[in-house]
Amino acid sequence: MERATERGTRRGAERRAEIVRSALEVIAERGYRGTTLAAVAERVGLTQQGLLHYFPTKNSLLIAVLEERDQWDTGSARRDGGNVWPLDLLTSLVEYNAMRPGIVQTFSALLGESVTDDHPARGFFTQRYEKVRADMAATLRGEFGDRLPGGLTPEAAAPLVVAVMDGLQFQWLHDRDAVDMPALFRAFVSLLGQGDETARG
Repeated sequence: MERATERGTRRGAERRAEIVRSALEVIAERGYRGTTLAAVAERVGLTQQGLLHYFPTKNSLLIAVLEERDQWDTGSARRDGGNVWPLDLLTSLVEYNAMRPGIVQTFSALLGESVTDDHPARGFFTQRYEKVRADMAATLRGEFGDRLPGGLTPEAAAPLVVAVMDGLQFQWLHDRDAVDMPALFRAFVSLLGQGDETARG
């Protein structure tokens, strides 16, 4: 029989997950600065005081939203729990993102807002990009060795891959009919395997 404490813990986790999902929706609609705890609480059917029981500050809720989004991506793209994101699975991740515009919109809105010095997500994105670039360099080294066909090192090419992924998302959000995000990323990946024959090891 499930103990009362276990049942309470499970219900608490389910409620936190529900709050995070609702916060994603509200942030996608209003942006972070336009989002209030009261609006999220209303969306999830709680009082603001009830929401504060789970997330005592707006910043703590924001970080939970960002971490949850990254957990979804990690589960979709990483292989064997390692740090390498194989290029074929990265392509699958881009295809997956194309099926969840609300999540992509929330992430992109927060990313854009976070460039200001006082934004609470600035530290999160700075650390995230540092790790993503390192992971991407490991991916490229696993695929191509110490030099890509075009002559770039994995470390030099890694920020370019990240820039293409995030840049495509912004363009896709503005015009989904004109920008086929998965197809364009597949085309970019194919370019990574091409280059001057003299640069091939």
